[in-house]
Amino acid sequence: MSFHHSSKFITMAIFTKPKLLFLFFLILSIFLSSQCDEEENNPYLFESQRFRSRFKSKHGEFRVLEKFTERSELLGGLEKYGVAVLEFEPLSFMFPHHCDAEIILFVVRGRGTISIAEQEEKNSFNLENGDVIRVNAGSTIYMINRNNNERFFVYVLAKTVHIPGQFQEYFSGGGENPESFYRAFSSEILETAFNIPRDTIEGLFGQQRKGIFVKASEEQIRAISEHASRSTKQQTRGPFNLLNERPLLGNRFGQYFEATPERFEQLRDLDAAAGIMNINQGGMLLPVYCTRTTWFVMVVEGNGRFEMACPHLGSQSQRQGRHYQKVQGSLSVGDVLIIRAGHPITVVATGDSDLRMVGIGFNAHNNRMNFLAGRQSIWRNIDREAKEVSFNMPAREVEEILQKQDQSYFVAGPEQRQQQMREEATRERQYVSSSLDFVF
Repeated sequence: MSFHHSSKFITMAIFTKPKLLFLFFLILSIFLSSQCDEEENNPYLFESQRFRSRFKSKHGEFRVLEKFTERSELLGGLEKYGVAVLEFEPLSFMFPHHCDAEIILFVVRGRGTISIAEQEEKNSFNLENGDVIRVNAGSTIYMINRNNNERFFVYVLAKTVHIPGQFQEYFSGGGENPESFYRAFSSEILETAFNIPRDTIEGLFGQQRKGIFVKASEEQIRAISEHASRSTKQQTRGPFNLLNERPLLGNRFGQYFEATPERFEQLRDLDAAAGIMNINQGGMLLPVYCTRTTWFVMVVEGNGRFEMACPHLGSQSQRQGRHYQKVQGSLSVGDVLIIRAGHPITVVATGDSDLRMVGIGFNAHNNRMNFLAGRQSIWRNIDREAKEVSFNMPAREVEEILQKQDQSYFVAGPEQRQQQMREEATRERQYVSSSLDFVF
């Protein structure tokens, strides 16, 4: 019987036999339930579709990630933080506004300009890929994409100063769309405040109906950006570029760049850090954990997968002690991964391209990255007697296992390693074959 006829027979049997039909739906429900359970047991990964559009027009979009505490109680302590993305079309302008949160902006793609207006002064900075800039809560900002043909993409992390997890934008510019907050005041108040007839005021705040992102002329873009400065290490309020720094970690399998609060004053009072991790195609980050920092990481290029050990999702019993749940998931562009302090994690670049991620972390002062394998593994600094007691094996055997890896930080991933082993085995067979041919 052919496969087509077999499957047709099975389908007819299922839907004509009540018991088989019940069994079919029972198995299906168990499968779907297990899929849901797996998703629920992975509260640290937020797929890109979990962003919700707050403002959108044909010239740009502002998307906000769902509140962390709505996803899981395990993300308690993160209620002050929010993640968002800004995406500008070429030659577009975002209206002046302020926010009730401390903001860190991380430029992922393109070139733009940010202007920051405060009571005492106004500063403008040209931004490009790799730039990080901090914006104080309450500062009025407006931004442009100064590129003719490339989108300007910005990753945003906000620490609220008012309602935990709910940061709001207050638009001063605009009219009906976006609505200017001036429209909330009565006409006589505005007339008195601006010392101008109410008809004129009402006309001013009734013109704009195009949304918070609008098209700007090349002349307007040039005028806004021509006096803006670039990032320098000396600036204490402007941006800095992570890609201009030397990698903190790196080899032929990957690189990691980091800005710490110890070195960058802009991050100091927020106790924040910023990082870029590039894992080359087929490479893997060796298992590692951070001692203090919780990271909010976004995938910006490529694909990957991660595995993390979590004690909070595991079960405990008096007989077995603590159990660590393996948390795993696939990583795609736009996904956000939360990496809590102390949680061991590894990341692998999959597919046919490099994996690039950017991250912003908090509680970053005096943070350390402790690697659990490789030449920089913490096991190399643990007494031999402690190794013997811990594993109930001679220290020499423990070290042969835990300290055999001679690479640091990044290595060839599982798939690449298996391919290398297959190639080495093939070369050995060819060598033996050629040697036998020579003998005989």
